[in-house]
Amino acid sequence: MTNGSQQPRRALTPTEIVKRLADLPGWKLSGDGDDVAIEKTYTFANYYETIAFVNALAFMAHAMDHHPDLSVHYGRCVVRYSTHSLHGISDADFDCAVRADGLLA
Repeated sequence: MTNGSQQPRRALTPTEIVKRLADLPGWKLSGDGDDVAIEKTYTFANYYETIAFVNALAFMAHAMDHHPDLSVHYGRCVVRYSTHSLHGISDADFDCAVRADGLLA
């Protein structure tokens, strides 16, 4: 987990990423090179539920100082995490993915 005073130290290796993804249902590896990320599509019944999730996710991202790329649609939201400063995926991305799933638990 990151916050304003604790930044991720290193990008995870491909083996570490695959291993961690196995424990996160619905999350997948997306992109390559500097565009690599972990990604999940959340589906909702309507736009209101989608935006409620986006708002909760934004609050969490601000508190953790680690912000996802979002693609927001009527009944779905695609969430992508990567650590831009490391040009890869870090523990912080997986921590945030777990917390994003927890918003709907």
